[in-house]
Amino acid sequence: MTQTKTILAVLAHPDDESFGMGGTLALYAKQGHHVYLACATRGEVGSADAEFMQGFKSVAEMRESELRCAAGHLGLKEVFFLGYRDSGMPGSPENEHPDAQVAHPVEEVAKKVVQVIRSVKPDVVITFDPIGGYRHPDHIHIHNATVLAFNQAGEADFAPELGKAFSPAFLYFHTFPRGFLRLVVRTIRLLGGDPSKWGRNKDIDLASLAEVDFPTHVRIDYSTMREKKMLASHCHASQGGREMGKGIQGLLFRLLGQHDDFMQAHPQPAQNARIRNSLFE
Repeated sequence: MTQTKTILAVLAHPDDESFGMGGTLALYAKQGHHVYLACATRGEVGSADAEFMQGFKSVAEMRESELRCAAGHLGLKEVFFLGYRDSGMPGSPENEHPDAQVAHPVEEVAKKVVQVIRSVKPDVVITFDPIGGYRHPDHIHIHNATVLAFNQAGEADFAPELGKAFSPAFLYFHTFPRGFLRLVVRTIRLLGGDPSKWGRNKDIDLASLAEVDFPTHVRIDYSTMREKKMLASHCHASQGGREMGKGIQGLLFRLLGQHDDFMQAHPQPAQNARIRNSLFE
């Protein structure tokens, strides 16, 4: 039998797990591994139509409920909330809020991640790439905090009150294939859209993202988990999750295929190493 391993994904908002690496998380959970999620915020800034707010006192409460629904479909063992507020995008009033995640020092956020690492003792830690996928301030901030926490968690003299020192074996960044992004940009333009104003709030510049390249060290085929990923995405209905398989977005996801790409940050991979199909090798 395959030895049971533990994975910790450290992300910023409810829906990051399902819209992003959800297929991979579901696959490893299905294989019997322990998969945890640490979420920095409750997505307070996410817009939501009135129909989705019925029965909830706040956007944060509603989006936490959506995340717990998704976690059930993905098979996550537990979700940890780090307790920060969604920072919104640069230039927005929310980005200046004193409780916003980006208003807190990276070192402070990292300590909370260290505590989770020492609690669940993951073999693998996963977070966003250095530009946060699409340059969301919270994504970049939690990326930096996770990298710092990964290095600090194994230091016995660092914050012993947070638990016994523990060093995970691997650190990965989830990435989007740049060839795919360039195809997306061309497709959007052919269909009359503007790839520099993409997404629900038209605040994502796909054209510029397609020019930033990251190496792929691991590619996970999650095709057997397609339905679970879709069901998890549907849980995030307030953020358009029910539209994932429809229209232009559905077409683009079908073109991408059913796999997730990861850049290995630790240990440093050999140059020109083959692309692997496991996070545990």
